[in-house]
Amino acid sequence: MTKALTPGSIAPPFARYSHAVEIPAGHRLVVCSGQLGIDSQGDVPPDVEGQTRLCFANIAAILAEAGMDLSDIVRINAFVTGREHLPGYMKTRDEFTGSPPPASTLMIVSGFARPEFVVEIEVIASAP
Repeated sequence: MTKALTPGSIAPPFARYSHAVEIPAGHRLVVCSGQLGIDSQGDVPPDVEGQTRLCFANIAAILAEAGMDLSDIVRINAFVTGREHLPGYMKTRDEFTGSPPPASTLMIVSGFARPEFVVEIEVIASAP
């Protein structure tokens, strides 16, 4: 079982994430490339929440290939194209992450390969 590391000697996380996650010996790792909010038909929702849901659906499909699921995520790196997308992304992310929450970084970037994309998510997952 992974262990969240959140020392009391530093400021607590700003949102629902862990400062770090310890992975026990003997666990496998899956490193997932950044996923965009696009479905198998090429459709892209117009809003950050819809795109975030698709990102996590794509990640879930990738993890399933390794016999894992979203509860095995230990690290999230997420990118959004503006501050206005932060609340919708964080609300939706929290629907898909377990407890303790994974370590996480959220960055604002100038854009992605296509202008309709507003969020991209990459993860690291770990399981026995």
